[in-house]
Amino acid sequence: MSAPAVVLANGSYPTHATPLSVLARAPFLCCCDGAAAQALAHGLQPDAVVGDGDSLPPPLRARLAGILHLVAEQDDNDLTKATRFCVARGFRSLDYVAATGGREDHTLANIFLMARYLRDFGVRPRLFTDHGVFTPITGTVTLGSFPRQQVSLFNVSCAHLSGEGLRWPASAWPELWQGTLNEAAGSSFSLRADGVAIVFQTYAPKGQGELEGA
Repeated sequence: MSAPAVVLANGSYPTHATPLSVLARAPFLCCCDGAAAQALAHGLQPDAVVGDGDSLPPPLRARLAGILHLVAEQDDNDLTKATRFCVARGFRSLDYVAATGGREDHTLANIFLMARYLRDFGVRPRLFTDHGVFTPITGTVTLGSFPRQQVSLFNVSCAHLSGEGLRWPASAWPELWQGTLNEAAGSSFSLRADGVAIVFQTYAPKGQGELEGA
């Protein structure tokens, strides 16, 4: 399926217009367990609810019985269970919302799971926050941007990482922090990665909307 399924996690519900629009136009909304309550509270109707059920009170579980898909195994978190569910139904592009903003370890795990989904599941994932979007990449890619857009690169498994269109050259840095706080020069930039890297791009240029998430 060409249109991305949207996976709503149970982190902080977004306030920025971009992730809210992702939710509003979702052709298929899959909620991670307790995130179903957030969806319903914001006027959204899930198409599926996936997880181990531990975050669903009995009345809500009964209400969602027709679309509830319980997965008991604990090797993967609910975000991965929801991803597997969407992939099994033919989706190859997935947008993730509310996967950050809770516990910091959960936030970090969810961000770097994007690399796993690209590499192991063969999907094109994007993770939207109130400040920007995380996109895992591999091979040669060109990403749309704008002047002074803030861009951070996180090397996951690259021995070689290069590109054009950023203020400072890309490299296969050994430390995760070393590729942060770069900047786009124009309407796009290109990257070449022999492994997987994760790109973060802000919604606003530097100096605009950095504190309020606008």
